[in-house]
Amino acid sequence: MSKTKLLQPDLILGDTILGLTREVLDHYRIQGLVLDVDETLVPLKKAHVSEDLRQWVNQIRQQTPIWLVSNNLSENRIGRIANSLDLPYLLGAVKPSRRKLRQAIRAMELPVSQVAMVGDRLFTDVLAGNRLGMFTVLVKPMVDPAIAARSYPIHNLEVWISQKLGVSLMSSKHKFTKRHKKTKN
Repeated sequence: MSKTKLLQPDLILGDTILGLTREVLDHYRIQGLVLDVDETLVPLKKAHVSEDLRQWVNQIRQQTPIWLVSNNLSENRIGRIANSLDLPYLLGAVKPSRRKLRQAIRAMELPVSQVAMVGDRLFTDVLAGNRLGMFTVLVKPMVDPAIAARSYPIHNLEVWISQKLGVSLMSSKHKFTKRHKKTKN
């Protein structure tokens, strides 16, 4: 697989994880989710989940198993977030390593191709999921509004490098909407 394909998400949501709806999961035949935690679910400086996220998890998990897999080593932080959402989790994943992703997928008892890796980072979440053959979803990071107004240097560097390698980072959301409407008619 080329470097470009390893960094190319299958779906660029153009929204935070809250925009990942049941309709989108059904369209792509996603049966399980592996979610990054920091800035995918919760801003880095926050320790508690939002009520919106709690409702999203409760709705999605009715039909789709969800695991949290984080590079973060803090049992206190990741454990608190996972426990508040009543979700299983693995920490210290060292993504783009695939080891802990495989562990979560085995626990779901689903084929790799039916599980999506969802995260806000290209060089960790997307790269790890693509290396394993998962469906990869890039979401906008959940950041504290006070921080969002400032530059986001790591994300900006990843985007710049990826674009130099030929990765397309145009939002896929509109493509999904058009295709979905065509199939309904």
